[in-house]
Amino acid sequence: MEFYLTILVGLIFAASTYMMQSRSVIRLVLGVALLGNAVNLLIFTVGRVTRDIPPIIPADFHGTLTGIANPLPQALILTAIVIGFALFAFVLVLTYRAYESLGTDNSDEMRIAEPKKTQASKLTY
Repeated sequence: MEFYLTILVGLIFAASTYMMQSRSVIRLVLGVALLGNAVNLLIFTVGRVTRDIPPIIPADFHGTLTGIANPLPQALILTAIVIGFALFAFVLVLTYRAYESLGTDNSDEMRIAEPKKTQASKLTY
């Protein structure tokens, strides 16, 4: 099971990297959201996915348990999902507002504060 999840994490990382290289701001935002989901799945996979033994250790047990799932990554992922969704909604609203005011979603055309490149200009950013 963990092997297939690692393959899936790699595919999601590749897809998010491809989407973040686009000039469209919408694709960039979706790529960042996809990257956040890939990181969540990676943390979940590292915390061992098993159904054999619950992650709760009995109070009278004095030994070493093997094969249990770690509950800490699961709790961190739940928090990251909530924060990621709120951040995604906020950035999506900002992107829509920028599209309404500028009339484009191309990141190169959104640079209204920078001077336009001319042949005589020696400025590099």
